[in-house]
Formats: sequence, structure tokens, C-alpha cells
Amino acid sequence: QVQLVESGGGLVQAGDSLRLSCAASGRTFGNAMGWFRQAPGKEREFVAGISRGGSRTAYLDSLKGRFTISRDNAKNAVYLQMNSMTPEDTAVYYCAARDSGPVYQTYRSMSEYDYWGQGTQVTVSS
Repeated sequence: QVQLVESGGGLVQAGDSLRLSCAASGRTFGNAMGWFRQAPGKEREFVAGISRGGSRTAYLDSLKGRFTISRDNAKNAVYLQMNSMTPEDTAVYYCAARDSGPVYQTYRSMSEYDYWGQGTQVTVSS
């Protein structure tokens, strides 16, 4: 079993930066991880994914250049750096982990992840 706990959310102003963290515990942290978000009244969407070793990353096209996903396997943590934030980034952000998979694979679909955190609220004011 894997437990994921997100932190780092909060209220920021447009143009600010924020870094989310996801602390993982359990036997399978070393597998692929991802971040998703769900805005009010909208479906949950893929934000970013990272492979087991961290060498491969994937992003929602519209977020490329502003968001960066990274991981520190020694600390059992994955991060999401968000820059130049806009009100459209307001959402609950969720960390997700897979149970297994190839070393260099990233994943974009919710159904491809086995474990989820409880989410952290990010609000960007204009």
C-alpha cells in the first residue's frame, strides 16, 4: 500500500510561483508519479508526469514552460513547481502514483494510476 500526502497549496496572486510537494510512503514509491488538478465544475485533468528514475517527464501542453515536475527518490517525494501562475490555475491538485511499470514510461490518464493523495487547494487571485 502507498500513502500520498500533498502539501504546499495556498492562496497566491497572479504572476506568483508555488511549489507543491507530495510525500510518499509505502513499498512502491519508486514507480511513475503524476500530478492532476480539478477546477470547480470541471473534470480532473492531467498536469504532469514523471518516470520512475525521473529522466522522463510529460506535461499538459498548455502548461509547458510554466510548470516543472521533479522527484527525489531518496526523500520519497515528488514536486510540482508552478511559475507565472494565473487564476486559471486555481484548482485542487492531486498527486498520483503507479504500482508498477517500465523505467522510462510516463502516464497521462487517471486510470493508469493506482494511488492518489487527498489533494491540496491552490487559489490564484487576479
